[in-house]
Amino acid sequence: MTNVSLSVLEQKQDFIRRHIGPDASEQSAMLETMGVSSLDELITQTVPADIRLPAPLQMGGARTEVETLAYLKSLAQQNQVFRSHIGMGYSNTFTPHVILRNVLENPGWYTAYTPYQPEIAQGRLEMLLNFQQMTLDLTGLDLASASLLDESTAAAEAMALAKRVSKNKKSNTYFVADHVHPQTIDVVKTRAEAFGFDVIVGAWNTAGEHDVFGALLQYPGTTGEVNDLAEVIAAVQAKKGIVAVAADIMSLVLLKAPGQMGADVVLGSAQRFGVPMGYGGPHAAFFATRDAYKRSLPGRIIGVSKDTSGNVALRMAMQTREQHIRREKANSNICTAQVLLANMAAFYAIYHGPQGLKTIANRIHRLTSILALGLQQGGLKLANSSWFDTVLVAVDDKSAVIEAAQARGINLRLDVSGHVGISLDETTTATNVNELFDLLLGESHNASVQVLDQQVIDAAGVIPANLQRDTEFLTHPVFNRYHSETEMLRYIKRLENKDLSLNHSMISLGSCTMKLNATAEMIPVTWPEFGQLHPFCPREQAKGYTAMMTELSDWLINITGYDALLMQPNSGAQGEYAGLLAIRKYHESRGDAHRNICLIPQSAHGTNPASAQMASMKVVVVACDTDGNIDLNDLREKAESMADQLSCLMVTYPSTHGVYEETIREVCDIVHANGGQVYLDGANMNAQVGLTSPGFIGADVSHLNLHKTFCIPHGGGGPGMGPIGVKQHLAPFVAGHAVVDMDGEAKDNGAVSAAPYGSASILPISWAYIAMMGSQGLKHATEVAILNANYLTQRLKEHFPVLYTGRNDRVAHECILDIRPLKEASGITEMDIAKRLIDYGFHSPTMSFPVAGTLMVEPTESEAKVELDRFADTLIAIRQEIAKVEKGEWSLEDNPLVNAPHTQQNVMGEWPHSYSRETAVYPLPSVAQNKFWPTVNRIDDVYGDRNLFCACVPMSEYE
Repeated sequence: MTNVSLSVLEQKQDFIRRHIGPDASEQSAMLETMGVSSLDELITQTVPADIRLPAPLQMGGARTEVETLAYLKSLAQQNQVFRSHIGMGYSNTFTPHVILRNVLENPGWYTAYTPYQPEIAQGRLEMLLNFQQMTLDLTGLDLASASLLDESTAAAEAMALAKRVSKNKKSNTYFVADHVHPQTIDVVKTRAEAFGFDVIVGAWNTAGEHDVFGALLQYPGTTGEVNDLAEVIAAVQAKKGIVAVAADIMSLVLLKAPGQMGADVVLGSAQRFGVPMGYGGPHAAFFATRDAYKRSLPGRIIGVSKDTSGNVALRMAMQTREQHIRREKANSNICTAQVLLANMAAFYAIYHGPQGLKTIANRIHRLTSILALGLQQGGLKLANSSWFDTVLVAVDDKSAVIEAAQARGINLRLDVSGHVGISLDETTTATNVNELFDLLLGESHNASVQVLDQQVIDAAGVIPANLQRDTEFLTHPVFNRYHSETEMLRYIKRLENKDLSLNHSMISLGSCTMKLNATAEMIPVTWPEFGQLHPFCPREQAKGYTAMMTELSDWLINITGYDALLMQPNSGAQGEYAGLLAIRKYHESRGDAHRNICLIPQSAHGTNPASAQMASMKVVVVACDTDGNIDLNDLREKAESMADQLSCLMVTYPSTHGVYEETIREVCDIVHANGGQVYLDGANMNAQVGLTSPGFIGADVSHLNLHKTFCIPHGGGGPGMGPIGVKQHLAPFVAGHAVVDMDGEAKDNGAVSAAPYGSASILPISWAYIAMMGSQGLKHATEVAILNANYLTQRLKEHFPVLYTGRNDRVAHECILDIRPLKEASGITEMDIAKRLIDYGFHSPTMSFPVAGTLMVEPTESEAKVELDRFADTLIAIRQEIAKVEKGEWSLEDNPLVNAPHTQQNVMGEWPHSYSRETAVYPLPSVAQNKFWPTVNRIDDVYGDRNLFCACVPMSEYE
């Protein structure tokens, strides 16, 4: 029995051993290198005793992968997958299996990082460029971004853009048409309240009657009507207002592009291009505007540039707009985009091509017209006389219709008085339409798809002739050559091969926690029970989701030391925004609406001041001392002198400088003593879990980057999730939702995301991670993250100065290498080191953040000693290369660092350099065993910004 029990225990610990890179013997060797006898001793040396948790975490023991997936499947089966005709911006869709298996379920695509090192991200950059081209073609505008978070937040970003660029500077009012989706109105009003804007919600055709800086219209309207918006757009623009149109992407295949009607901004969700509904997300939003407004465009733009060999190369354009540089002057606080989902949508467009999309869109529209005709012939009245895929039907006994629909496993839209809404999609069949006839007309009706089909073909179309698309779209060869599965598979693989992801090597990005996204965690994401639920379906159909999210919330509350949790924010930056809004509403409830000062240390994440600006707070910077810690005297002076206006402090812990500041409790006490709240940025929770917690330290609210600490993959730059934990006094002030009643939240607080639970379909990843790690495993993961960071620091500190250390010269889960002395001595920059790392097969650490001229390294707990040593050996070898430049053995103008990265094309052609080909591409023997070849040389950023081009280039440029 004893042996059996041990065997079970070992099985329970199996996932922990697989998640944590170094095994027991490797950990011992690493500790010996640092002169420490045990992991406990290292943690005691590193983490201040006064913030150590007095009791262990309380989420139970670890579960095996088999147990976890079996239990999660039992929860998933509690969800009821009804056929949803709700619409409202969410549609069923078919994900082509070649995209499902080779993109969504492929770690080569989902474990990549944001393309800040474009030379090793050319594959996903090409797909994002395709996404932009798709957006431009369908919207009829000049410039598109590479995805935002969801349709509603994109609409809020459009309002902010309108305020920045509108020439009607005297107006502080924004118009939102009442035919806009209700969740979008909710999010826009929340954003407007924070900015101090007034919002008018009225009939779409009255927008031009008001003195506004901008307006938001929907096309088609939320209840289905297709309106000619041109005159209204012109009327608003005549008063110097900016007009945004939220559009359905599939409808734009058949409808006149809003840009042709004069729209300044066109936005929407790309979800129905092959991305599952997933109970609300993640979904990529598209966003397009005029070229004249490019400097005000939120999010990321992929642009075409050239590399040092003159070849076409892609990069993120206009990076100075990024929030980590512009801080409170940023256009937005957007950090996470939805890159993986934008890639899927673009692949969907490529797979089907323009003709395939026309076939899909025409079929959806024809079935809708058949449905409408049959209902009208059966005596029912429609509220709309035009439509693409949605009709609003008047019914006498709505409750009876709802009951009958539920009995048939059908969801209808129910939020319009006296009517039900019906939206069709690409998965709708003739049988489904006949079932709708049975439901709404009774069993004795004569309507049938087969009888009505010819009548619809013979009848005049319901889309007005002047609103039918008369321009070609997706004419670029990329959308017209990969329609067989063989060709599509090869195209996907060809792009994947251009990108370095976690399945190739360690990605040591500081503050970004690129750790294992275990296969067992990822499997449930594509289960239909999680993927096919509409976010506005009745709550009783989502019992499995509710149970899973409740358990996850309880675990995260225990981990953070908070009292309540809000799941809605769908990125870390959105979580910051949501937390600051809760603080703002709390102060208002106490008669302290004047409290608007947000103290932020110099070392803060760039999204912190940007989020504070979005919440209409005034940012006051707090100095750091020479050791990188918050200057307590400066904090105290500013907190006391501004006590009457102090709203909050935003602080990161461990600090962005990579150390556990000893005075963090005193920092919290100073802020609280002066009437403020403490927002603790959750970016570095990876160094807290099981050892300390924000709530225990004394903070009031934090966001959690589930895509960092809790293993949701970065997806090449998104998706993410940023739920917020709050203390009890802030719980009544977190976001609500206009469509779905959420337990524990006030409905009128306003939403921050389109769906009530954000990107719900990726929450099973974090649930599974916590379940399989258990209390003990989570704590051990934090300890090993600290071990790995300190081991790397030990190995590297003789070669690169470590900028900041804490007690006993220890770092937290990351360290900052100071390149500035080397640059001064040799002329070699941190950029040269970053690009040279590519030749060795590594992604660079975080470059020039939080201190210019540095590299911030975070190894995470998932990397084994062999990979840590390979990385350390690489940096040491690069340091030796720098020494050759310092000594004059290599000139500053011609050495492998300034010429990095090197491609296969380089080494096959004429060799003009003073160093050998082998030195260029095989600088260490280990590199030859697993060589990653970049496909372009170093990219010319200046050329790309001076010659901004953000659409697909001719195929000949790639060949």
